[in-house]
Amino acid sequence: MQYPTQKASVTLSQFALVDVQTKLTVAMPVSEMQAVIKNCGILLQAANMLNVAYIVTEQYPKGLGHTVPELSALVQPLQPVEKVSFSCAAEPKFNRQLTRDHSQIVLAGMEAHICILQTALDLVSMGKQVFVVEDAIISRNPANKANAIERMRNAGCVITNTESLVFEWLGVAEGDAFKAISKLIR
Repeated sequence: MQYPTQKASVTLSQFALVDVQTKLTVAMPVSEMQAVIKNCGILLQAANMLNVAYIVTEQYPKGLGHTVPELSALVQPLQPVEKVSFSCAAEPKFNRQLTRDHSQIVLAGMEAHICILQTALDLVSMGKQVFVVEDAIISRNPANKANAIERMRNAGCVITNTESLVFEWLGVAEGDAFKAISKLIR
């Protein structure tokens, strides 16, 4: 499927932070996990500055813990959507929070080859334009992440990165938001 534009727009986008939970992070490669948390933090801060709607999910928090403190501090007082299905789109509460006038969904979180992949595929089948932030997703095994990215790209998802996405949301190199987001990227 070809879309008329492959640029993320702040007025069309909604961001979903998927399952970046305390007990899951310890199973991930340490340096990659730190980079993913940093990039997810940049995305959340940019979303807050630019008034991009977002949803946070937690996979079975009783067993896997809650969203890591570095990120949960950025989403207060928002309550995460608790789920047991791997696809966020299979959770009715997630679907109720999808903003109808936002045709673009930006995905970040974990794990790339399970919850991110299944969510992306379901959102594409719902007619959403899905952006997957490659440097803000992770799997325990890098080969699984690479496979998931290939599958999502083949399904019509736009594979992007944190810096590209936040500057697409900004659109112009001016104003307080530009100055603040530029500092986050450095």
